Amino acid sequence: MVVLAASICTKGGKPVLSRQFRDMTRARIESLLASFPKLIPPNTQHTSVETADVRFVYQPLEDLYILLITNKSSNILQDIDTLHLFARVVSDMCRSAEERDIQKHAFELLGAFDEVVSMGYRESVGLVQVRSVLEMESHEEKIQEIIARNKEAEAKEELKRRAKQLEMQRREQQRRAASGLGPSSSSGQGGTSYGGGSSGYAPISQRFDAPERTTASSSPAPSALRQATFKSGGGMKLGSKKTKQAELLDALGGELASEPLLAGHGEEMSAPPTPAIQASHSTASVKGASANVRGSIPEVEAESINIIIRETLSLSLLRDGGVQSMELKGDMNLNITDPSLGRIRLFLSPPSPNALGNGVQYKQHPNVAKFSGAANEKKVIALKDSSKSFPIGQSLAVLKWRYVGTDESNVPLSINCWPTPGNDGTCEVSIEYELEHESLTLYDVVISIPLPAGSYPTVSSHSGSWSLNPTEHALDWTIPQICSDEDEDTKSGSMMFTVGGDDAEVFFPVNVAFVAEGSMAGVDVAQVVNLAEEEREEEVSVDRIVSVEEFVVV
Repeated sequence: MVVLAASICTKGGKPVLSRQFRDMTRARIESLLASFPKLIPPNTQHTSVETADVRFVYQPLEDLYILLITNKSSNILQDIDTLHLFARVVSDMCRSAEERDIQKHAFELLGAFDEVVSMGYRESVGLVQVRSVLEMESHEEKIQEIIARNKEAEAKEELKRRAKQLEMQRREQQRRAASGLGPSSSSGQGGTSYGGGSSGYAPISQRFDAPERTTASSSPAPSALRQATFKSGGGMKLGSKKTKQAELLDALGGELASEPLLAGHGEEMSAPPTPAIQASHSTASVKGASANVRGSIPEVEAESINIIIRETLSLSLLRDGGVQSMELKGDMNLNITDPSLGRIRLFLSPPSPNALGNGVQYKQHPNVAKFSGAANEKKVIALKDSSKSFPIGQSLAVLKWRYVGTDESNVPLSINCWPTPGNDGTCEVSIEYELEHESLTLYDVVISIPLPAGSYPTVSSHSGSWSLNPTEHALDWTIPQICSDEDEDTKSGSMMFTVGGDDAEVFFPVNVAFVAEGSMAGVDVAQVVNLAEEEREEEVSVDRIVSVEEFVVV
């Protein structure tokens, strides 16, 4: 057999990925792939077509084709076996057989293709050997990583030792300064000495924490008063210098911030909260909440039949009401660990009243029986050939769906942000939320409101907690959980704050992030029956997660 090239292309013949094992120009490959879809006869079960020069051995891969271009004298049985190995490699390295995912892992796929076929001839390897070669584990590299980690740990220990030594020196100087504050510390010739002169101030002025108070029965010495005044004066300055201090405190992990100055707990302060303290103790940010797909959603104990339903939401709301754009993508992954449960049939639950309805477009796996997706249709997921079984020990995407629309009744969480400029150069902002999709339970909700440059808010009332985000110069409003249970306080909430500025446009766009337990499309599994055991009902675990890709109010 001689394999000229291994390619992945779209149904229209557009090349996505191609690896040539013999000398072939790019124009030649593009020409062959462009003509390939036209050669496929309709309603046929064959997986190969021929031209006057080459033979195409192909296999559908969801919306794509994976194919081998060989010469006509090649052994077609060996070509089909090689093609199956290529398809298994693609499925193993890519989460889904989509064009974007294929291009993302293109470099790794090309390396895997070279391990399967060399100079046009099949190598005697399997999926396990290909995976082992691509991992490229090196014993010497592991040793170097261990040495580097040990050096890093030693450096950290040395830094801690030096920090402890400096702290002891600072305390010793403070004790000497305190012992010199009594009546016996005055000297006759040069006047009175307070705590060792200027040497007592140097180590203290380099730190950001407040000075320690001495518990003396007599009134504090003038030097101590001057010392406290110097410290507090530097801590109350606002502006660009404070932003640099916030970055420094973020780099130090917030260890130098004092606990009573934390924002977001509803306590009144005599002075505006400084952004440096706020930044080091920020509860969450919109980007941080989006990074963790699961967040605080409780874990689901996996059964022998485990189903994971994931949905991704992209939503843009108008500040005056209405939906600018909304897109929901979802997929259902089936994972079976017990070989005796391979031949099963899944019955989906009827959609809830809050579900998206007939606007959802469904797409099944090529080996799964089709259903139209109508709201009144009974949806069943089963293999076309009931004598076969689902794959064991690997996750299989059996169903995908997509919804695009502008119906405001499908919005899971409504946000109402209402800035009201005053006559004194300030603006009062009232923002509230309400859960609209009652079948969902929202976790780790972060609503981020931009703030005018150089201004910091005074929060008068709020639910949940809040913090300042110095990177985006925004107020992050955090609600741990929103649900429609008996506790109505979690279904809706509000916040009100005042901030300098009179431009209402500054407070938009409002960014929202959360993870939710449930399904906006109403996809759920009602029953699973085992066809091999006279349709006996089996236990199943279902994990349903909704994550936010984009949620803005413009």
